[in-house]
Amino acid sequence: MRPEKYVFLFIAVFFAVVTPIYWFMSGEIAGTFVLGFSGLLGLMIGGYLALTARNFDPRPEDRGDAEVVEGAGALGFFAPKSIWPFWAAVTVAIIFLGPALSQPWISLVGFGIGIWSASGWILEFYRGDYKH
Repeated sequence: MRPEKYVFLFIAVFFAVVTPIYWFMSGEIAGTFVLGFSGLLGLMIGGYLALTARNFDPRPEDRGDAEVVEGAGALGFFAPKSIWPFWAAVTVAIIFLGPALSQPWISLVGFGIGIWSASGWILEFYRGDYKH
């Protein structure tokens, strides 16, 4: 977890440097708070990773003497083919088309299609060819 720790601690240091510069150059309070809290979030995550890394053995990616086979493992199950991600994308497009055209009824139709597409994607392996 060492590389992740350094990435987030770099983010914290970066925002700690940028926040006062932004304040003196713009005088704007909202952006200053956003930048400051972004630095605090980076510090929080980096600190958590630093503390957590002490309790675990180094991963194969963190060791110089590790073999490639040590990092192998199960990656999970992925659907071989599915039409449901397409319908989910169509649903999101219809939902955002409503405000773009100033027609809220289009978004309502999109939410209706969204119920159908989400349930189809969630229940994909409980019916049809994949049913066990």
